[in-house]
Amino acid sequence: METSLIRTNFAGTSPYEPVIGFSRAVRVGPHVMVSGTGPVGADDADPAAQADQCLTTIAGILKQAGTSFEHIVRTRIYLTDRECWEAVARVHGKFFSLIRPAATMVIVAGLIDPRWKVEIEVDALIPDQPVG
Repeated sequence: METSLIRTNFAGTSPYEPVIGFSRAVRVGPHVMVSGTGPVGADDADPAAQADQCLTTIAGILKQAGTSFEHIVRTRIYLTDRECWEAVARVHGKFFSLIRPAATMVIVAGLIDPRWKVEIEVDALIPDQPVG
């Protein structure tokens, strides 16, 4: 197998990972895909603080995988309340105003923890590695 296609799974701290059978992030070659990340630790906070917690958690797993925020190419934001989109968008903008990845924001019926108003997933690249 080519070394650029080796798969590495990165575990997080979610109690759901072994139950559901997923990894916090998966790296394949220069690509890192981070699973939907909820605001664990800020479960009862307002939507902006929850978004900040999601992105802080994501920053930690990206570092473990060998990359960082400036190498994120896509974000997906899941919201349970349409009314909180602007507050969450401002937090997203704080982290990504210069990077400006492709982004999607979707309103969903609910998330795994009913207290969560937001969940975020990202795709990033490993710097200095060929993509193809």
